Amino acid sequence: MQVFKDQLTIENYYLDFLYSLAAMCVVLIVLGIGFIDGGLVRTKNVLDAWVQKIGAAIIGGLSTLVFGYALWQWSFNQAFGVPNPLKQALKDWWVGGPNVTTFANYIDPKILPEADTQQIFLLFFMTFSMATMALVHSAVVERIKALPLYTIALVVGLITSPLAGYLCWGSVSPLTNRGVHDFDGVYPLYIFAGTTALVLAWRLKPRRGIMLGGQASVADRPPTNLWMTGAGAMIIVFALPFVALGSGYVVPGEGFFGISMTTSGFGIVMINVLTAFLAGGVGGLLIAYKERQAAWVFLGPISGAIICGALFDVGRPWDVAILAFFGPFVTLLGQKLMVKLGIDDPKVVPLALCNGVVGTIATGFIAWGDKTGGYFGLEGKYGFQHASINPGWQAIGALAIIALAGIPTLIIALIFEKTSGLAVDDAGQDAGLDHVYWDHASA
Repeated sequence: MQVFKDQLTIENYYLDFLYSLAAMCVVLIVLGIGFIDGGLVRTKNVLDAWVQKIGAAIIGGLSTLVFGYALWQWSFNQAFGVPNPLKQALKDWWVGGPNVTTFANYIDPKILPEADTQQIFLLFFMTFSMATMALVHSAVVERIKALPLYTIALVVGLITSPLAGYLCWGSVSPLTNRGVHDFDGVYPLYIFAGTTALVLAWRLKPRRGIMLGGQASVADRPPTNLWMTGAGAMIIVFALPFVALGSGYVVPGEGFFGISMTTSGFGIVMINVLTAFLAGGVGGLLIAYKERQAAWVFLGPISGAIICGALFDVGRPWDVAILAFFGPFVTLLGQKLMVKLGIDDPKVVPLALCNGVVGTIATGFIAWGDKTGGYFGLEGKYGFQHASINPGWQAIGALAIIALAGIPTLIIALIFEKTSGLAVDDAGQDAGLDHVYWDHASA
C-alpha cells in the first residue's frame, strides 16, 4: 500500500499526543466521579455504586464507537458539500468504516488530512459518553436497577449523546452556525447528563431512608468517608485542564481556536480553568462553613469549572473569577429546588444542569458579539467566524439539548416502569445493593 508522508509529520504527532492525553483525561474524570460517589453513598451500597458506574460508562463508550463519531462528522460533510452527507459519514466512520480501520499513513491526505488526529478525536466522543453516563448514574445511585441504567447507556452512547455533539459542539454544527457557543462540552456533557439525571431521579422517587432537606436516620446516617469525595474532586481538578486543551483546534502558524472556531490561546485557557477552580472553591468554602457541610469544600471548585465551561476560551480571568465564585451558590439553589420538588438528587442536577444552563447563558452576555462558527477556507453560511455569540441562541441551545436528552429518557423510564421495573424494591434498598446483587455485606 502507498505510504503518504504528509500524514507522518512531527506536527501531526504532537497533535496526536495532545488529543490522546485530553481524551484519556476524561476517563480520569470518570474515576473522580466514582470517588465522589464512593464518599457520599451509604456503606451498604458502595460496591454496587462502583460496579454500576463503571458498567454504564463501558456500555456508553463502546456503543459510541459503533457510529457515534460519524454523526459528528456529518456536520463537516454538510459544510464541505459532500453528496449524501449523513450516508457518507456513516460509511466512512462507523466502526468498520475505512477511516476507522485504515492506518493513517495509508490514507491520502487529500481525502482525510491529519488522519491520525481525526481518528484520535473519536476517543473524545467515546470518553464523553463514558463521562455522561458516570454523571447520570450519580443521580440515581442506591436505587436504580442495572438493566434500565445500561439500556439508557446504550441509547445515550449510540445515538443521543453523539447527536448532542452534532448539534452544538463543533465549528460547523447546526446551532454553532447560528451563534451557539460552547467550549468544554457544557451542552453535550453537563446539560445533557443533568437533564437525563433529572428525568430519572424524578421517576425513581427518593431513596429509602433519605429525608430530603433533613437529617437521615441513625441507620442511614451521612457517610463518614468524605476523604474519598475529596480525592475524587482533586482527580477532576487535575484532569479537566487537559480536557479543556483538547477542546479546540491547534493550527500551526495560526494559533489556537476553540471548538466553535473562536479565537483563543492555550495560556488564557489554562489560567481560566485554574481561576474557575479557585474562585469556585472560595464560594464553596463559604457555603461549607455556613451550612456546616464539609462536602462543599470539594464540590465548590467543580461548580466553578462547570459554570465557566463555555467561557474558558473567550473569557478573561476576571470574568471567569466572578462567574465561578457564584457557581456553588447556583448549585445550592439547585439543591434547594430539588428538595422542594421532592426529587432526590443533590449532586448532578444542581451541579451539571443548573450551572450548565446558567453558565452558557451568562457566557452569551459576557462574550456577546464575539465571532464564532464556520471553518477555515469556507465562505457563506459556513465561512470562518461568520456567526456571533449571543445569549438568545445560548438559551435556545440549552432548550434543544434538554429536549434531546429528556424525551428519550422519559420514554425508556416509562417502559421499564410498566414492565420489569425501574427501581430496586423497598426490601432490596433496605438490605443494600451490595447484598442484593453481590451477596456482599459491607463492613
